[in-house]
Amino acid sequence: MKLAIREFAASSPSAADVDRLLERLDFPHREGTATTFVFRGEVDAVKLRHFIYGLPSSQPFERVPGTDLWYLVFQLPENSRVEYKLEIERGGESEWILDPLNPNTARDPFGANSVCHGAGYVRPDWTRPDPAARPGRLKRMSVDSRVFGETRQIRVYLPERVRDVGSYPLLIAHDGPDFVRYSNLRTILDNLIYRLELPPLIVVLTESPDRLNEYAGDPRHARHLAEEVLPLLKSRLPVADDPASLGLLGASFGAVACLATAWHYPGVFGRLLLLSGSFAFTDIGTHHHRGPVFDPVVRFMNAFRDEPGRPSEKLFLSCGIYESLIYENRSMLPFFQDTGMEVRYVEARDGHNWENWRERLREGLSWLFPGPLWMVYE
Repeated sequence: MKLAIREFAASSPSAADVDRLLERLDFPHREGTATTFVFRGEVDAVKLRHFIYGLPSSQPFERVPGTDLWYLVFQLPENSRVEYKLEIERGGESEWILDPLNPNTARDPFGANSVCHGAGYVRPDWTRPDPAARPGRLKRMSVDSRVFGETRQIRVYLPERVRDVGSYPLLIAHDGPDFVRYSNLRTILDNLIYRLELPPLIVVLTESPDRLNEYAGDPRHARHLAEEVLPLLKSRLPVADDPASLGLLGASFGAVACLATAWHYPGVFGRLLLLSGSFAFTDIGTHHHRGPVFDPVVRFMNAFRDEPGRPSEKLFLSCGIYESLIYENRSMLPFFQDTGMEVRYVEARDGHNWENWRERLREGLSWLFPGPLWMVYE
């Protein structure tokens, strides 16, 4: 149903007219690439706070004269997915809230955001539970780490078809519990293995109590995975031993941790799945604009760029075009290719968030670990 919000605003609508508008349309309301956001309430100002790098992050709403209705028309390209909040100002104070008229939300470790979809976007069916897919199980294990001087807990995803005998590919997922919680990793594994797009794949869910330091290229992390976690897994699980069957998964700082581990232990992990990597580096000098938390990342990335070697065999790289990290990821693509690794690069109209990473998992995993279905067509 067509919405001419500016004409509506100019028609001196009554409160009843506003009621009818909100009853007959869902918001945000999409017509082609034009998306209309509305808010109703007695406030002093309303702003759209989106997470699209390169645009002003605060977009002011207009008030419909004589009403408590506010609106903003925003151009959103096709197939986009954008997370946002509304900033409400009232009595000299402001707060960020979820959009009361939008039931679509996405959660992350910091809370929740409202979600707006551009024309053509559809959530993939393989991210939702399939009753026909037999669920894998999670097994808890403890790792006594001399590297870090503590015992760490990990969880291992075992597909329903895994048996005690055999040899299965292994993926170590950084921030693994968050991938399960916010990116539907367990459901996706169940579905893709059931559909034969993946082989039965064992996935280790790791996490760090100090990820911003440990994942920023710390060589102790690489040693922990290669010399403590991996040998333990090989001793207790039917894990394959060749590099083509061993992989690392990570997003953001987790992607840096994957790259650093493979760089410190070349020839061990033959498959890398790097999502929105925080690959901050400097071409001249040491100054960068990312803030002190990125200092160790820059030191690692600069060292890597000086002597990259060939850390892995195949690398799947992805980044959202609405992320500030798109420059670094695009810049690293030819660099990764020059190492001799086989690289696949994918961009998405999305931001730095868990659902963007969720929707890259099928292509990334099935390219790195193709199941019987894909083998037929190769």
